[in-house]
Amino acid sequence: MNVVKAIRIDAVGGPDVMRLQEVPLDPPEPGMVTVRNKAIGLNYIDCYHRSGLYPLPLPAGLGLEGAGDVEAVGAGADLQVGDRVAYCSAGFGAYSEALNLPASRLVKVPDGIDYEQAAACLLKGQTAEYLIQRTYALQSGETCLFHAAAGGVGLLFGQWAASIGATAIGTVSSAEKAELALARGYAHVINYSEEDVLERLLEITGGEKLPVVYDGVGKDTFDLSLSCLRPRGLMVSFGNASGSPDPLDLQRLAAHGSLYVTRPTMLSYTATEEELRQSSEDVFAKILAGDISVEINQRYPLAQVQQAHKDLQSRLTTGSTVLLP
Repeated sequence: MNVVKAIRIDAVGGPDVMRLQEVPLDPPEPGMVTVRNKAIGLNYIDCYHRSGLYPLPLPAGLGLEGAGDVEAVGAGADLQVGDRVAYCSAGFGAYSEALNLPASRLVKVPDGIDYEQAAACLLKGQTAEYLIQRTYALQSGETCLFHAAAGGVGLLFGQWAASIGATAIGTVSSAEKAELALARGYAHVINYSEEDVLERLLEITGGEKLPVVYDGVGKDTFDLSLSCLRPRGLMVSFGNASGSPDPLDLQRLAAHGSLYVTRPTMLSYTATEEELRQSSEDVFAKILAGDISVEINQRYPLAQVQQAHKDLQSRLTTGSTVLLP
């Protein structure tokens, strides 16, 4: 039995509930493999699990995303020792030097993409993929609004949208973040700290509202997002960075013009092995083609995960962040 260092929580709460511990790691069971992490992705959903917004059985490991090498293979697992793999929907516990995961939820990392890129892009990239290609099939010539444009998903989304000829309008909280978003595919960026978002949006579009708004912020932007939609437009509420939106009176959708609202999750869009592989292949293909670049703007040792969470929730980070075991 191996012993590895891993982050564990015994109670929910703030970043200080996370502790680096030594934990046993058994050999992989049938269908499982041991992955030795080289890089670990940091995502806002990790904060939801740590805080209890999305409850986990306790005690628990944290983290959904990572990349590394297959170190041991259980019976029947369709991978080999030494394979370079990445994951973001294989289970919890990515904040670890190594862990056992189901082989069917791992994807091979192609040549030309390193471990940090894979760990930084897979969850965010697959989120951008399903938002653009499947939740609402964004078309060339269409205009959309994306909140938190300078975040990890936001920067990938802007580049992906531009690569298909769509016009993405982003919202950000500072001039520095506006500059970053404009350099990564957004045709227009609205600094909500200085501008009225709806007013500026209508200036940009010549008075037209939009067919779709992508909102990962939640409570603080939900009402605004509805007001930006044209009749029969789609509100895509895919995250709760500012907290969960208030309960929705369906009559409000009628008042705004027969709007649609969806609350997608990546797990629903990669539920089958085929969906998972196709989504990851699309993400990697976009990177290898040069259509999108992965912005890793912060790196923290795994032991400094508390600070990483604090910085993420304080909006001090841009692009993607990785933890290094």
